[in-house]
Amino acid sequence: MISNVTQTSSTASGAAAGAASTSSAAAPPVTENMFLQLLVTQLKNQDPSNPSDSTQFVTQLAQFQTMEQSMNQGEDVTAIRNDLDQLVASMSTATNSSTTATK
Repeated sequence: MISNVTQTSSTASGAAAGAASTSSAAAPPVTENMFLQLLVTQLKNQDPSNPSDSTQFVTQLAQFQTMEQSMNQGEDVTAIRNDLDQLVASMSTATNSSTTATK
């Protein structure tokens, strides 16, 4: 049943991506919210007499956690890059000020 729901979710997300591609050339980035919506849809549409395999569910949760960690790492790297850029800019300004003052 999971494969059916996954295919249905994939088809729905493919249709949404197709609609988005008509308005813009690039596909929207995958977000946490999109992943959670697919997971909830999958849980809502599963057959109660034949629930999804718990191993697959745990695997999907692990995938979500991995995606969330990757997004957080990207934000951390961006913050570090911004801090380094500010540091370099302030050092450059300080060097230019001291060079101008000695002339």
